[in-house]
Amino acid sequence: MNEESSRLADIPGLLRIENAGKEELTAHCMELTHAVYSHHQVYGQYCTLHEYVDCPPEASYDYLRQGHHLEEWTCSLRDFVPSGTPGLWVGHDRLEDDTRIYCEVVAHPDAMTVDYHCSWDQGEKLWMIYLMRVVPAQLVLDKPGSVITWTNCRHPYYDANPHPERAPRPDRPWVGDYWDLFYAGHTVEMNNLKAILEHRHRNGLPVSVAPSREVAR
Repeated sequence: MNEESSRLADIPGLLRIENAGKEELTAHCMELTHAVYSHHQVYGQYCTLHEYVDCPPEASYDYLRQGHHLEEWTCSLRDFVPSGTPGLWVGHDRLEDDTRIYCEVVAHPDAMTVDYHCSWDQGEKLWMIYLMRVVPAQLVLDKPGSVITWTNCRHPYYDANPHPERAPRPDRPWVGDYWDLFYAGHTVEMNNLKAILEHRHRNGLPVSVAPSREVAR
């Protein structure tokens, strides 16, 4: 047993070629491969999308990092204005009447990651986090453009509103009630994002646009 295998020998649950062999590993992977998966198996705890976009990665990233563009490509996020807290914006999620959504954009240009930290009804704890990354398609697909990935994790608050007293009305549905539709809804939004970026890039238009209102930066 080599030094690396010795360090790992006492860790339960590891399956490596050193302790299983090629045949056992292959058989195990075959057992994990199914022709049909339930919705819960695929989207129960995580919702991930990915799309190729015919737009340079730098332009795609620059578009995503500017939060006011959420009003263009999302289905229902509108009317963002400063909340009074630096970096925190508040708008409306028209998915439900009178519902406020708070959002802070966390972007890292070197990795081209853009994360939207959001929440309904209150801005103290931003627990709805939309994790996005732009990958140069030349690296992974050997062609110009961008690959955009988007992941949501099922935070426990999706299952229970932590602040029901802040809802605009007692019968207002909760965002977590829509979890089973997240993949479908986010697919619509990813298609919107792709359409906007590709249209502007292919027609020589600026990909990013100025805010529609003076305050929405």
